[in-house]
Amino acid sequence: MKDTLTWYGHGTFGLVSGELRIIIDPFFSHNPSSPITPEEIEADYILVTHGHFDHIGDAVNIAKRCDSTIIANAEIAGWLSKQKVKTHAQQIGGGFQHPFGYLKLTLAIHGSRLPDGSYGGIASGFLLTTHTGKKLYFAGDTGLFSDMNLIGEEGIYLAALPIGDNYTMGPQDALRALKMLKPRVVIPMHYNTWPMIEQDGNAWKQQVERETDTICQILQPGESFAF
Repeated sequence: MKDTLTWYGHGTFGLVSGELRIIIDPFFSHNPSSPITPEEIEADYILVTHGHFDHIGDAVNIAKRCDSTIIANAEIAGWLSKQKVKTHAQQIGGGFQHPFGYLKLTLAIHGSRLPDGSYGGIASGFLLTTHTGKKLYFAGDTGLFSDMNLIGEEGIYLAALPIGDNYTMGPQDALRALKMLKPRVVIPMHYNTWPMIEQDGNAWKQQVERETDTICQILQPGESFAF
């Protein structure tokens, strides 16, 4: 059985793994690149990397409508639980066997203030081992850091990396990250949402495939990759 990963623009992904539906960083309502509305989303689980509005986005509304469980760091999970949604708290370096796979929170070099200004803990990425045994790395919003070498030692099948620059890694740092992670497939994200983070994804793909053995899968918002 194949899993399917859909990019909805910016840092938002949907993963169908077996019969379970997972949404990562559900930013739909104010996402100019999103091809759908949050009302069209069905989710059993919602994963939130950090507290910024363009990542926590529509998490509460989707969770209430779908009775989803939101997984995030303890600070974000505590903040969300006060809004009467189901949560599961983890912290960086900690993993848990969820019904959709083993999920571990990884470091991300970024802020995490919540929309109301309260503290959102430390930003994270996600390392997910699916029911098929493939390991997926969602870097979240991050700068380059040397411990990506350690994440790469896990044996990554697919990595989703930001390339937009300004708020996250740009194309060159993302390429350096890729050389440490050594995934079989990479999907660029967090670019072209707004003019400040415009990048040429196809140019980055050419550089990736010229300098590494990784396949670069360019997705347009709403497109999917099955694996």
